[in-house]
Parts: sequence; structure tokens; C-alpha cells
Amino acid sequence: MSNATPPGWYPDAAAPGTDRWWDGGAWTAHTRPAAAPQAFGPPQPVAPAPQDFRLPGPAAPASGDGGTASGRGATRIVALAVAGLIVVGAAVTGAVLLGRDDDGGRPEAGPSGSVAPTTTVTDTPSPTGSPAEDDPKVLVDQLNGITLPIPDGWEKPDRTVEPVLTMRTVNSYACPGSSSDFCYHATVTSRIASATDITSAKELAEHDIATAADGAYEKNLVGNRIHGGIMSHKVLDSASVSVAGRAGYQVRWRVETGKGPGGYVQSLVFPSTIGTESLIIVRYAFDAGPDGPPLSLMDTITKAIRPIGDSATSGGAGSSIAH
Repeated sequence: MSNATPPGWYPDAAAPGTDRWWDGGAWTAHTRPAAAPQAFGPPQPVAPAPQDFRLPGPAAPASGDGGTASGRGATRIVALAVAGLIVVGAAVTGAVLLGRDDDGGRPEAGPSGSVAPTTTVTDTPSPTGSPAEDDPKVLVDQLNGITLPIPDGWEKPDRTVEPVLTMRTVNSYACPGSSSDFCYHATVTSRIASATDITSAKELAEHDIATAADGAYEKNLVGNRIHGGIMSHKVLDSASVSVAGRAGYQVRWRVETGKGPGGYVQSLVFPSTIGTESLIIVRYAFDAGPDGPPLSLMDTITKAIRPIGDSATSGGAGSSIAH
């Protein structure tokens, strides 16, 4: 097992009350308000300690210079520079928060005392030309630097049970074999691959597909069985695929369930378009039978995934996909 610190949100020592995203290999410019401390829980991983995240400025004045004109001028320059950084940081934070679910975001915050990252906000993809995050036809994943088109008859819910970026069919129904759970005929989620040492897109897709299938057709997050559980599965596809200009891999299963028509699940894995290119997992779950969308829609969505700010496609905005 690797001793590398896993991706996650960690306290930003340069901005009290703020967490910053560590992608597993480097600090990013993504921030959010600090998560509330948990009273109980396992020890948190310690984030690496990069250099201080400070703007370069003039040397501190010699003793007694504070009252001189030059001393006051230097102090003002530093103050203005710091104020400018705060404004830019706030803008980036707002952009990230708009792109996430209201429930929260990513793995738990790290211990206090983590040193803020050395990367600057200029490392963040330019928002120029990116789609508006309230566009009902586009799912914007700011953290991973991609957009996904939302098919007609689908939605991006404000809140979901699982805190990951999600789009799904609008209408829900009672899950087969469960009187208290609601299911959707199709769901697609985007998440960063965390808590794993796997660095190969192929290996991760082959490993993740069983988890994707269980979450969609075996048990819900609290352990209640849905769809009567998975009785068997068949591998329909396992192949390399190009996603947003990156070399990825996908694995697709057809699952038979104890109740209901069963469905199709797919794990699509490819490198992020930003940062150290950490792996992204996009999971698909489509019901089989007449109420589920056509299987070809999986390929249509995959081909339409774009980097944020893609000049040729406006990041995927403006293209309606019929299901």
C-alpha cells in the first residue's frame, strides 16, 4: 500500500475557516468553507506540507522605518496585493461551490495545521467560454474540469443521498422489492477516484464496476436490498475509449435482478483535465425494459464529455441530447 496522502479537503492555513483540495499529488486552487469538525471518527491523514502560499513582496523595513514614507508605501503595496488575492480566491471558491451538491463534497477535512498550497489561482482552468452552472442542459464538474450534457427528460438534483455530482431521469418509482426506497430509470454520476492506489484507468474500471452494480441494483447506502438483489451479470463491453481528449477505459455489465427488469451499469475511468490528472470515475446505471433509456445513450453521453472552457463546444453547453 502507498503512504501517499489520499485526495481530500484539508484546512488552508493561509485562510482560516477555509478548506483546500489536495488531489493526491499536488494542491489545487479549489477551496470551500471549512467543514464542521466531527466529534468522533478515525484519525485523519496528514496532508503534505508544501511551501507557504504567499505573494512575493518587498522585504520588511528595517527597525524604525515604519514611520517613513518608503516604509508606509511598502506596507500599502503588500496590503493591496493580499487584498487582491483574497478577492480572486473568493471568486474561485464561489465557482467551485456552485458546481457541487449542497450536501457537501469530498472526503473529510485533514488535521489543523496543514500548510497552504503553493499553486496559485492561475492554475485553475479559465472560466472564459465555460457554460453557466445553472444551465439545465449541462452538468459542470468544476473539481475535475469537465462538463457532461444532460439529456432531455433528465435533471441535476440539488440534493442527493450520495454526495457526488449527479444527473438522472426526472421521474422516480418505488424500487422493486422495497416499499420504502425510490429508484430512477437512469442515473449518471461523476466523482474523483479516492481511497485507492490504482493508477491505471483500465484496472480501476475493472475494479469499480462491481461497486457500481451493487450501488445501483443490489443495496442502497444504508444496506437495504433493492431490485431483489443481483442474481447474475454479463460483461457487454471492456475497452479503451477517448474521453475529453484523454485516454480512458470503460467496462459495461448487464445485470439480472431478483425483481424487476434489471439493468445496465458502466464504469468509465479517465484522467482529469486539470491538476495532476487524477483519475475520474463516471458511473452509469440504466434500467432495462421499456421504461429505461436506450443503451446507446451511454455512448452518446461519453462522446459529449468536454473539458471546461472547450472553445469548440462551449464545454458541451447548448447541445440538447434526446433520450
